[in-house]
Amino acid sequence: MELFPEAIVLIAVVRHPRDWQWIQETRAYRIPLRHAPPLAPFVDFVAFYYTAAFGPERWSIRHYAPLRGYELVRRRDLFPEEPDHPRAEALYYLLQLGPMQPLPQPVASRRWHRFTFLLTTGERLLQASDLSELPLEGIERQLLRGALREEIQTFNRRGDSSTRS
Repeated sequence: MELFPEAIVLIAVVRHPRDWQWIQETRAYRIPLRHAPPLAPFVDFVAFYYTAAFGPERWSIRHYAPLRGYELVRRRDLFPEEPDHPRAEALYYLLQLGPMQPLPQPVASRRWHRFTFLLTTGERLLQASDLSELPLEGIERQLLRGALREEIQTFNRRGDSSTRS
């Protein structure tokens, strides 16, 4: 699925190359429920911001994937080889992803930014030359939140809590 201008995009941080490998192998992104932005399961796409651990690709967004669905899982189910992990019982959103796509042009950051998640649009992601151009402001942000709240209410009325169509 191609990124379209009206798409709602979650920019998610990938801290380590091993996490990027896990994302590619599982076609999923995990977010601890206690740290998740409330709108995370209701976006159209997830794009990935690489930290300093990525060397020359650090502080950039180079790939995105469509969100296919989500489920709530315990960490122990994601990593059965770590049954004694201190957060083994913690709940995570497991965002199920479609095929990974490269951005036509990477979005770099001229300076280091610390963030966990950003919401933006497909248009901004496709046109940005710097990370600072991505965050929504003012009326754009209010409209996006309103639209997502409506989707959440519709979703909740359906009573479906494990996947998104």
